[in-house]
Amino acid sequence: MIIFVDTSALYALLDRDDANHSKAKIAWSNTLHPDNVIVTTNYILVESFALIQHRLGVEAVRGFQEDVLPVLGVEWIVESVHLAGVSALLAASTRKLSLVDCVSFEIMHTLGIKRVFAFDPHFTEQGFTCIP
Repeated sequence: MIIFVDTSALYALLDRDDANHSKAKIAWSNTLHPDNVIVTTNYILVESFALIQHRLGVEAVRGFQEDVLPVLGVEWIVESVHLAGVSALLAASTRKLSLVDCVSFEIMHTLGIKRVFAFDPHFTEQGFTCIP
């Protein structure tokens, strides 16, 4: 099964003080099953690196780079997907939805991914199944 991973899950996994940390650890352990392919985008990585560095520091970024990133397949966003994400963001016309969210939805639809490791309710609103 292909599982998409969002910044909300990656951050919760690394921050012991995050309200979802315990759930994230269990979900991550289950997600690492050999039958699963774990996918994210370079946009999620940029967002995650920035958030982790700002809130947890460079050593946490190093841990993310060395321990988590090697098990992630990265989909690199091309111009057409970026533009589709921008169109979706503008059509949604809300401050609560980000370009990274819209690009993630676009990639998930394009690749036929239905499940996402995330704590962001926007994925459920878009019809995806969230883990946990």
